[in-house]
Amino acid sequence: MERSFYMERLPYIDEHAISVGAPRERVWEAVVEVVRREMTGAERIARALGCDPAVASERFDGSVGQTIPGFRVAAAEPGRRLELRGRHRFSDYQLTFLLDDGRVRAETRAAFPGLHGRCYRALVIGTRGHRLATRRLLRQIVARA
Repeated sequence: MERSFYMERLPYIDEHAISVGAPRERVWEAVVEVVRREMTGAERIARALGCDPAVASERFDGSVGQTIPGFRVAAAEPGRRLELRGRHRFSDYQLTFLLDDGRVRAETRAAFPGLHGRCYRALVIGTRGHRLATRRLLRQIVARA
């Protein structure tokens, strides 16, 4: 991916937050583990959508440049923020996990260009599928932390 993709500001979609009663370091470890575990099995879907990236890095600890299917770590501040970016035929997207004192937030930004992009947005965002998946990730992070 070219560097400009990482610097481009994408339109805001939504943000979800959940309380967590664990130290930030433990929450960070949980974010990395849950993201790695949940996304690593998605290579088939990532390839079908034409995701960049479509495969996972050999190792994933949340370091900048590492990948999981559909996402590349664009920015990381351990204990504070993990920014994942990706793109496919229908969308450019960003999922950022923000760790505050006592809670973890997941912010989504995305662009859906063209007719196919608008249809994809209706399918993923309009049906609440994205919302349910994001909240599920947050619950798993809390359970793991």
